[in-house]
Amino acid sequence: MLPQDLMEPRLGLATKTRAPGSPAALPTETSENALNALAALVADDFAACNRVIVEHMQSDVALIPQLAAHLVAAGGKRLRPILTLASARLCGYAGGTRHINLAACVEFIHTATLLHDDVVDESQKRRGLASANAVFGNQASVLVGDFLFSRAFQLMTADGSLKVLKILSDAAATIAEGEVLQLVTQNDLSTDEDRYLEVIQGKTAALFTAACQVGAVVADRPLAEEQALAEFGTAIGMAFQLVDDALDYAADEAALGKTVGDDFREGKITLPVLVAYHAGGPDDRAFWQRTIEESEHTDADLKRALRLMAETGAIGATLRRAESFAARAKAALGVFPDSPTRRRLAEVADYTVRRGR
Repeated sequence: MLPQDLMEPRLGLATKTRAPGSPAALPTETSENALNALAALVADDFAACNRVIVEHMQSDVALIPQLAAHLVAAGGKRLRPILTLASARLCGYAGGTRHINLAACVEFIHTATLLHDDVVDESQKRRGLASANAVFGNQASVLVGDFLFSRAFQLMTADGSLKVLKILSDAAATIAEGEVLQLVTQNDLSTDEDRYLEVIQGKTAALFTAACQVGAVVADRPLAEEQALAEFGTAIGMAFQLVDDALDYAADEAALGKTVGDDFREGKITLPVLVAYHAGGPDDRAFWQRTIEESEHTDADLKRALRLMAETGAIGATLRRAESFAARAKAALGVFPDSPTRRRLAEVADYTVRRGR
């Protein structure tokens, strides 16, 4: 069983530290309040969702709840299930629990992908703690990830809607495709921005899209509202990943919750790298080719990479791209009448960007 004190999720948001040359910091309290305010609107549903998550993490196989307890202890914002609950609320859904179970389903898909990602990336930290694969090993992490995927599909089928099943199963397939595409583009500086955006749309934004879209589906709202929430989710997801990619070069390790420079050492092609590479001179490009394409590193390379990011404005350019997606997200909400939920969702769109400031 999961320990009682681990059953409630943690919403505290870490303060990010600005790298030299990045845009001026904005008050982190504003970012934190935006997400907490949205969570407060759906507090009862959020608590019920968490109970479903804990219940479905149980198993007679002792290693599964042990690893699950490690994941819960690591905290996490649970942004995706909160978006499902808030989207259902925005659409007037009431009197049922479908949104609660589907929010739990979304979180299971997300957590399963994190377990698998950490194995693929050989990550040693997740949210500031030792990653599950570092504690329990790669085999256990992959298999428990598979278990969580199975729990997600149990919740999908229990819902009984073929439309919901298609939305969420399509998202799961798209996530896998996005991860494979990222592997294909790794160490390849010929990757262009469109290809990079295709990667993050698959590996990250697809689940945000589904998380928001099913909120309209359970409320049986018109197609225009369903599409608007899907567009909102996609834009939020794109902004979120763009900021994550910036933070790999612009946050301190304690705030980031993983080792700074992981993307750099793994040769991942992200927008900060592409901007710095194309804006640099011949010596700078040779540096990126050696470190990213050829995976040859010295102890001083990360420091130089951070300096080149600052000199070329790569972090600022990436955050401005994220801001454009946040603006799209807020525009997509225009089909809905003004309400506290709509306002809080719009504020969370801004939060996705401010966490990188």
